[in-house]
Amino acid sequence: MPIDVTCANCKTRFQVSEKFAGKKGPCPKCKTVITVPTVAQQVVVHAPEPTGPKDSKGQAVLKPVVRTETKLSKPMIIGIVASVFVVLLLAFLLRLGFPGGKVPLVILITGSVLLAPPLSFAAYTFLRDDELAPFTRQELLLRLIAPSVVYPLIWGLYWFVFTYLDINPAGNGLMLVFAIPVVIVIGAVCAQASLELEFGAAALHYTVYLATTVLLRLILGMSAYWHADPLPPTKPGAPTKQAPPVKQMLPAKKVALLLESPRQIINRF
Repeated sequence: MPIDVTCANCKTRFQVSEKFAGKKGPCPKCKTVITVPTVAQQVVVHAPEPTGPKDSKGQAVLKPVVRTETKLSKPMIIGIVASVFVVLLLAFLLRLGFPGGKVPLVILITGSVLLAPPLSFAAYTFLRDDELAPFTRQELLLRLIAPSVVYPLIWGLYWFVFTYLDINPAGNGLMLVFAIPVVIVIGAVCAQASLELEFGAAALHYTVYLATTVLLRLILGMSAYWHADPLPPTKPGAPTKQAPPVKQMLPAKKVALLLESPRQIINRF
């Protein structure tokens, strides 16, 4: 076992073989003659004694919980990359199949629901606290149910509110400034309650889903925040209806003169 040696002159640390224990020799740096300590003089740091109840032999009864570090495996990374490629490919195919961003509402709703579980899982893997044990297997699946349901419902709530108020956010930036923080807070509360994330990490967890769906809307040729069908074009040569002419109102003085009797008119003269 090598012996650790520290030069008293230049404070250089190095190791020598145990066969030189107790012998003198020059420092390899400053050439000062130093004495190599013996094996018995080596400082040994002992592990702390376990606390807690012990049996008759002095062995600890309670065993410490062994923490296993969870990392993304290569198959999981390959699956995530392949899923991203498939989703982008489907988005471009839908854009070719439905030009002008006229994608049916059923496809949009189905896509928002199907994207929520994998995006929630992928975001949790790198936003969770490394100091805490991660949720795995069945427990993780149960905790992913809440964001997988709430995140698509936030899009539905967004659509319902703007439709009920008859407001088009495309021309009202102030409403978007108010709506975006509200939906992020709702999503953050859901992620914080279900996945036990910090509020900042929970907000990023929902933002991953929101940014992905907005990006896919842009790839589909749709508006990032609203989709309104254009008005149907008018047929060429079709007669247009004209508004009826507005009748001019007579002044009150002229109306009074018309209502006077002939005798009243003669008496004026």
